[in-house]
Amino acid sequence: MEKYTLAINDPDSDKAIRLKALEEWRKTHTYTGNRENAEVNNHIHTIYSFSPYSPSMAALLARDAGLGAAGSVDHDSIAAAEEMLSACAILGIGGCVGVEVRVNFKTGLDGKTSPFADRKLNNPDSAGIAYMTMQGIPRLSIPKTVEFLLPLRAERLKRSRAMANSANVFLREAGLGEIDFERDILEKSKYIEGGGITDRHLLAAIADKFIQKYGKGHSLLEGLKLKLGISISSRLGAFLSDPGNPHYLYDLLGILKAEFLPGIYIQPDEKECIPAEIVTTFAKSIAAIPAYPYLGDIKESPTGDKKAEKFEDDYIEDLFPEIKRLGYQAAAYMPPRNSLEQLLKIKKLCTEWGFMEISGVDINSSRQSFNCPEVLRDEFRHLLGTTWALIAHERLASVDTRFGLFSENNPLASMDLPGRLNAYARYGKKLDLYHPDDSAALIVLEIDKGKV
Repeated sequence: MEKYTLAINDPDSDKAIRLKALEEWRKTHTYTGNRENAEVNNHIHTIYSFSPYSPSMAALLARDAGLGAAGSVDHDSIAAAEEMLSACAILGIGGCVGVEVRVNFKTGLDGKTSPFADRKLNNPDSAGIAYMTMQGIPRLSIPKTVEFLLPLRAERLKRSRAMANSANVFLREAGLGEIDFERDILEKSKYIEGGGITDRHLLAAIADKFIQKYGKGHSLLEGLKLKLGISISSRLGAFLSDPGNPHYLYDLLGILKAEFLPGIYIQPDEKECIPAEIVTTFAKSIAAIPAYPYLGDIKESPTGDKKAEKFEDDYIEDLFPEIKRLGYQAAAYMPPRNSLEQLLKIKKLCTEWGFMEISGVDINSSRQSFNCPEVLRDEFRHLLGTTWALIAHERLASVDTRFGLFSENNPLASMDLPGRLNAYARYGKKLDLYHPDDSAALIVLEIDKGKV
């Protein structure tokens, strides 16, 4: 990232300073890509959960990777939203925002035990607990989202403290030095600014203890083997053997997440992971789109932080009617993570159950690419259109919630979902991406007058 102004990605500065730096950078750089037919990514994590990128830098890297649109999705946090939307507008690419939370599939609001209570869904750490996203959150709904997330963030903070205490037992016995939660985790996160605390924040603090003890290179590999008793793959071993590896922390995090975290992990309770129906109901009340992110059985993790394991594939046919019943309106999937067979299966089920399809690559490491060339394949090219539909949904619903894609009061509510998605994709492509809110207001007027 040397070619970029450091201020754009400074996690310790104010977002206004980062955006100002981005504006200055844009003055001498012109975007020449074809936005309508460019790749898209709707699932980029930022410093407001765990990521090497500020929202401004995430938007810039997306733009420079040739993407026509980018979206931020942080764990338990919407704090990146305003900066992400502003950064995308500065750069003239499509922008959208969302939130990722974990929800409870164990017991429904009716008190009945779910058939998925003891099954692993899309969450490698817990059975009966699933990740879900609220996509396309309108700008006017951001304050309500902040309020909704407050108790969930507080519960996760409490559990993270307890896990840090468990980690300290190991670190003390291993002679690695204990974690100071306030200094090593809380102050290094963006929690005070509305960000989320994640397992990766804890693992980063543990990684620092290993590096302080053993340095970087072969000595660290020996320390991991000695203290954790783990066998590291030749690929990751080569990465960690190189002290100059710019992705060193993230490569080490991948190993610790897969090999160390299970030993100190504390399962979240129902205060932290509330029933899915509560979140889907809230999402729809603010004109956001509740989505189920498909994981699928894993043979090899692209980020090195997940073991080969089976997830939803054996019972995916039963899962779709359940998430429909729970109020989900979309399914999200990440083409680089799955086989063609898996992707075609999800695409088919989305059509059968009337779900919007949303694509994105879960970016939370400096080693990951912002690109997703799979969406340019004929089988998945429709995901470009649904991204522009998502952007139009978010921008138009920010003017008037009647224009949310799934609103019963939408002037296009009588159209079937494919028809509405096609119409909204056209609206998204009509937006002036440097002034999306102003042009969205004009499109709303035109729809009301029957001109669009």
